[in-house]
Amino acid sequence: MARPKTHDESLRLRLLHRAAATVFDRGTAALSLRQLAADAKTSTTAVYSLFGSKAGLLGSLYQEAVRLFVERLAAVRPTDDPAGDVIRIGLAYREYAVANPHLYAILFSDRDTQCPSGGDRPLEVVEPYRPLVDAVRRGQRAGQFGSASDPEVVALSVWGMAHGLVSLVLSGNEPPQLAGADCYERALRALVTGWRDSEEPVAGLAAS
Repeated sequence: MARPKTHDESLRLRLLHRAAATVFDRGTAALSLRQLAADAKTSTTAVYSLFGSKAGLLGSLYQEAVRLFVERLAAVRPTDDPAGDVIRIGLAYREYAVANPHLYAILFSDRDTQCPSGGDRPLEVVEPYRPLVDAVRRGQRAGQFGSASDPEVVALSVWGMAHGLVSLVLSGNEPPQLAGADCYERALRALVTGWRDSEEPVAGLAAS
């Protein structure tokens, strides 16, 4: 039987974003499909029709977080300035997190705690820094990064710094005098500049 027109993509996304806010604020135990339906001014039948169960809703919620995250990073197209691309990917990371704080928290939380629907994390989230690795490798070929540095380590350092600074923003612990996208970008640029100036070899992740 075809899905009723009232149970459309707009309703699905509205339910997902309301569910994300609940999980972010109070955890999965507080997520009630009946209350979610009431908050979204729809029926529990609509919720079950769209997601099948609470586990199905949580799985869809996690996948939506992944989809938006990958979509935002994919919008950063490679240019003839790979070092600049590294910075732009870092900026896209922050933009996604600030625009979707509830989904971001679910994306990088413990999967079993937030979205216990089974299965492994998608590859896009297991290795989300892959576009950074590619940009660093292109930068090495262009002479922007030292060839002795491991591109995996360079990329992971940028990813880790971005994650740490974004976490400070979303948790409300960012120092007021350093708040804002400008300071974030300056920190990214300083890190990338440091790697560009470094010629010291760095052991790869597999060799550690």
